[in-house]
Amino acid sequence: MDKRWDVLGLGCAAVDDALYVVRYPAGDTKIRVRRRQRRVGGLTAAALLTAARMGGSCAYAGKLGRDELSLFIEDELQRTGVDVSPVVRVKEGSPIHAIVVLGDEDHTRTIFAYSDGSLGAHETLPAAEVIEAARVLFVDTYNVQGQLRAARVARAAGIPIVADFERGEGPLFEELLALVDHLILSQEFALRWSGCDTTQEALQRLWTSKRSVVAATAGEQGCWLLDADGLHHQPAFPVDVVDTNGCGDVFHGAWALALAQGNPVRECAHIASAAAALKATQPGLTGVPPLPEIHDFIARAG
Repeated sequence: MDKRWDVLGLGCAAVDDALYVVRYPAGDTKIRVRRRQRRVGGLTAAALLTAARMGGSCAYAGKLGRDELSLFIEDELQRTGVDVSPVVRVKEGSPIHAIVVLGDEDHTRTIFAYSDGSLGAHETLPAAEVIEAARVLFVDTYNVQGQLRAARVARAAGIPIVADFERGEGPLFEELLALVDHLILSQEFALRWSGCDTTQEALQRLWTSKRSVVAATAGEQGCWLLDADGLHHQPAFPVDVVDTNGCGDVFHGAWALALAQGNPVRECAHIASAAAALKATQPGLTGVPPLPEIHDFIARAG
């Protein structure tokens, strides 16, 4: 089947109102906001924006409504080149709305998130042929039932699945987890979900012969990955940090695009680490450059 997109995602989309302050304040105090910015966030939406900024062809097929926040997300995705024609429009749809307080000096982030609508993957849409038109399927845990249905379609069609999971419980999640062949988790979630004391033990517990890789990201400590060739550590690239909010989403989106373009696992990790590092040098996703600039950055870094 002809492929229309490099990466198709169905999961979380959010509107982040970012407030930049000197440092996160103590209680019962007043603090000046240095600057503010409204932008698209969320595990899947930010990953798709990353891949599109890098030059990939991407599409979003999650649920959106007709409220102000949904329309903002749709406009921003389109402006960056993400195809929104597969979006599932539902009356009760509404993305997450988050207030993100970022400390400029201590590089902290504090997120206040709220959602009162339906979001994530739809239970029966998009059609199977839409999913089959992607080189890579990107999933998270927003509406596991819909994510699982899409993952089943992808696996049956031989399409690799990249996952970003921050939480998960119950039999549906465990079935979804089993279908993912590029399982990329934060170190914190990998340890918590596996019940292990070390990252290596967690990766080994999450590994199966049906996977291509299990990875655990740890910010400036880099990323550990386990594949058929064993355990590998990908160091983080040293940069002057401005804003780390969304670096994990960028890592996932860059990995998904690198995979769609045919790169082996460890090269995907290399590209994803570089993209996340460059993102950290700028506020929001503005630090994610086209893929050729990422390769130049890697070459300069040696």
